[in-house]
Amino acid sequence: MLDRAVFAARRKAYMEALGPDAVAVVYSLPERLRNGDSHYHFRQHSDVLYLTGFAEPATTVILRPGAESEKVVMFVRPRDPEMETWDGRRAGIDGAKEIYGADAAYPAAELDQRLIELIANCEELHYALGLDDEMDLRVAGALARLRKMEKRGKRPPRAVVDPRAALHEQRLHKSPEELAILRKAATISSEAHVAAMRAGRPGSFEYEIEATINYTFRRHGGAGPGYGTIVGAGENATILHYVENRCAVADGDLVLVDAGCEYDHYTADITRTWPASGTFSGAQRAVYDLVLDVQKSAVAAAKPGATLDDLHQLCVRKLTQGMIDLGLLEGTVDARVEDLAYKKYYMHGTSHWLGMDVHDVGAYTRGGKPRPLEPGMVITVEPGLYIAADATGVPDRLRGIGVRIEDDVLITADGCENLTAACPKEVADVEAICRA
Repeated sequence: MLDRAVFAARRKAYMEALGPDAVAVVYSLPERLRNGDSHYHFRQHSDVLYLTGFAEPATTVILRPGAESEKVVMFVRPRDPEMETWDGRRAGIDGAKEIYGADAAYPAAELDQRLIELIANCEELHYALGLDDEMDLRVAGALARLRKMEKRGKRPPRAVVDPRAALHEQRLHKSPEELAILRKAATISSEAHVAAMRAGRPGSFEYEIEATINYTFRRHGGAGPGYGTIVGAGENATILHYVENRCAVADGDLVLVDAGCEYDHYTADITRTWPASGTFSGAQRAVYDLVLDVQKSAVAAAKPGATLDDLHQLCVRKLTQGMIDLGLLEGTVDARVEDLAYKKYYMHGTSHWLGMDVHDVGAYTRGGKPRPLEPGMVITVEPGLYIAADATGVPDRLRGIGVRIEDDVLITADGCENLTAACPKEVADVEAICRA
């Protein structure tokens, strides 16, 4: 966990952005049943983690910049020796104040009765509508009751504002402390990908490779995967979000692995594609070389002032030319880009924000236009080419080949830093590891 001073500084910066007439309500999403009476492993909402580091469920954080006292109010589960025997230790009311920086803390069960007082008479309520129906009803109920109290000097906020207006812009720009964690997540993830290359011999199963990856994450202190690990061998590599991971790896297969370790609540996001037999076939090498060249060009173009749309269009044009050269498309690059024919083989975007969430928060546009990249932003760069086994009108040698190469890139003052550069992707390096 980061030093508590880091969280205090984040809250201070957020409250300054809110201004004295606004109140923010940030909350946990509810625990979910997996089956029977067994829950999915709980992972705290990233906004709560960002502002407090508090990882327990049933948590609400209310920030009131203009209040004379109790500017930071937390509602948490109280200490309960019996429940803690079953489910683990709780910080409780005192812990929320002494460890996590709350000016005041109350039992989670008291949120409804105290919420009215905490949000009354503010101009703006910064609250994420639509994440949880139950919480939406609680907030709506408080607003309705405040409308009836206006004659008594209490009124509801004039506007409800999405957290993206301030909090998510703050999260988008990574601090040195955050970058140190992301580098650690990237280092662990890179080691896991190398371990996967060594383990994924013909005759192994996709789930064995997944197990190797997840073991590596945990062995180095990671929480586990930051998203569902993708291990697609052969034609499974042409399915973008393939997570079944149950098939055998055949001799001659390419294996596409998209996996990132979550470390201290931040996740890496790396994709590598490699030959299970240790050597790319001619057709596989042709597709791989194309994607690698495009990916390296896009990484080199990631710098302040460029946009994610610029990177995507660069990839689209270079990939489309490659598709024509490979015999997947006919005609000119301009024509095939204009009629979107390239989307048959490259159907996703090139980049997204990265941080506490694998698709991290932050607006992608400003004034209806793609926003320029700025120092401190972290993005992925992940072009690919996916030729389904049953694709029509394509050379037989290319059927069932899926290649994606993805790195995590920090925008710096004078260019970029590839945070996942340690993860091999050059053909000679990948083949050497796969044959080792």
